[in-house]
Amino acid sequence: MSKMQRNIPLKDFSNYKIGGPASFFLEVKSVEDLKQGLSEFYGMFPNGESRPEVFILGSGTNVLIDDKGFSGLVLRNLISHLKLIDGVNVEAGSGTSFKDLVDFCIENSLSGLEWAGGLPGTVGGATRGNAGAFKGETKDSIKSVESVDLKTLEKKTRAVGECNFGYRTSIFKKGEGEREMIVSAVFEFKRGDREEIRSATYEKTSYRNKKHPLDYPNIGSTFKNIPYDTIPDQFREEFKAYIKDDPFPIVPVAKLLALSGLKGREAGGAQISEKHPNFIVNKGSASSNDVRSLIQTAKDVIKKNYLIDLEEEIYYLPPAMQV
Repeated sequence: MSKMQRNIPLKDFSNYKIGGPASFFLEVKSVEDLKQGLSEFYGMFPNGESRPEVFILGSGTNVLIDDKGFSGLVLRNLISHLKLIDGVNVEAGSGTSFKDLVDFCIENSLSGLEWAGGLPGTVGGATRGNAGAFKGETKDSIKSVESVDLKTLEKKTRAVGECNFGYRTSIFKKGEGEREMIVSAVFEFKRGDREEIRSATYEKTSYRNKKHPLDYPNIGSTFKNIPYDTIPDQFREEFKAYIKDDPFPIVPVAKLLALSGLKGREAGGAQISEKHPNFIVNKGSASSNDVRSLIQTAKDVIKKNYLIDLEEEIYYLPPAMQV
């Protein structure tokens, strides 16, 4: 088992290259590592109420870490494995990169994740946030999810119907599973033609490479797209031309940000991307406050122009979970 580390710079584990130190830092490679590490950590704080908060860090592709750091425990999830079951089911460790899962599907002629070509992040993060694009969502292929309650250290298994999946959310993000860490998921796919699967997957990868600002550090889409049925009545006719299925009718936030003249807006070293305005990029010296400033600007402008409250798709650290 990895040893508990102290005062580890988190920017080294963030795709943004932003973030101060974690007071406690533990790399977890198995469920046993997780349970043993947490038991030892909790033993350092006999009074449960005084325990620092806990945060689960995957690949750091969707979290904005404060420059002041985090006074709690960061669990870096390295539980990585892929196992083919019964020809069409795949068990994936939550720390497995989603790219590795997609590539595994291609090599085994399994169809279902073509939409995820080029998707960053880990299996755990994609499951918790029900990542999706191009009319597909992570939940579409999930059969069951295994997690560990970070307070009781009990293992739980939920069928897909028990995970309360919704648009970019799940029971692990909002609900009774919030204090749990996903440790693995079983996916169910369909057999297909390997080259057709490869071609469809690479098409999505190429699209992302072309449309997304990958030349600069970023943490993906900043805001959730807007369900069309939540658009204020006075703007619905105007926005009809912008509707996309994701997997239900939505209006892309990027379009509204562009219409509002926010492309290229800067704060310090951060910029609302000119290439894709739902990305805020680090042009080399951005602070967490620079990024937060642009997020607030975008929310204020869209609220003023369209009476819409944007909701972040990214996470912030802090805060984290209290266990």
